[in-house]
Amino acid sequence: MTTRPFRFSIQASHLGSPEDLRPLARRAEDVGVDVLTVADHLCDEEVAPLAALMAAADATSTLRVGSLVFSNDYRHPAVLAKEAATIDRLSGGRLEFGLGAGWMVADYEASGVPLDRPSERIARLDEALTIIKGLWSDGPFDFAGDHYTVTKMDGRPKPAQDPHPPVVIGGGGRKVLELAGRHADVVHLNPSLPAGVIDERAGATATEESTRQKLDWVRSTAGERYDDLEIGVRIHLAIVTDERDDLYDLMAGGFGLTTEQAKRSPHALCGTVEQIVDDLVERRELLGISAIGLSASALDDMIPVIDRLAGT
Repeated sequence: MTTRPFRFSIQASHLGSPEDLRPLARRAEDVGVDVLTVADHLCDEEVAPLAALMAAADATSTLRVGSLVFSNDYRHPAVLAKEAATIDRLSGGRLEFGLGAGWMVADYEASGVPLDRPSERIARLDEALTIIKGLWSDGPFDFAGDHYTVTKMDGRPKPAQDPHPPVVIGGGGRKVLELAGRHADVVHLNPSLPAGVIDERAGATATEESTRQKLDWVRSTAGERYDDLEIGVRIHLAIVTDERDDLYDLMAGGFGLTTEQAKRSPHALCGTVEQIVDDLVERRELLGISAIGLSASALDDMIPVIDRLAGT
């Protein structure tokens, strides 16, 4: 795989208030963050993604904005294609389009949106991606599938980016990662969350060994285009500290891992700035991971790391 330069993204989560988004976007741009991302959940206090992405883009000039990720079940793909293309045009071509099958059980239970089995949600996601890309292309588009039908629809406006905004697909399970191999430009790896919640059961799928298996699933369907993919990962624990071993011991105990497994998990970064820089460089060499997704709460700690590695 081609060695790609590091890119850092910040997930705009746990804001004190919606009004904090624009200052966060400006600060992220100032310190060298490449992308500000927004999640898509119904049962949390976070900002809604479509309006938030446009607000962040409007508050900045070079920062890219991305969905990590839109939940496919909440919008018809024809609606989402138009909304996303509009953001891409109004932002001057700065959108990174992430789409997922949906996973958080609480969202479905509270809203009444049916929670189908994972295989059906992923099949629906596959069709949605085909439709969205079709509507972003030239001319009228037709599609008839098991879940959606689109008839002679010419999606407008077209995106600013050619042929379309980068498509980001994330996940930790085999079926969604095989789908990513077929559709994605950026594959964002996560622990597997079959229970629809983040808890200790995710630990076994957050290891280096599990990550290698996930990359094999992506490679199996990407074929020759695998070398063109950008591989990203969400970092769930990022702390600059002199107590590296103690923190990894705690993480290991909480997620049923050995301390060595915790240290080598692509989803955690603990240590001095030098140790974290070394860890990221090694993970890129071994696993091809170059897109580093951080929580906004980790930005202060990670600024020296971003300064050292962004774009290199």
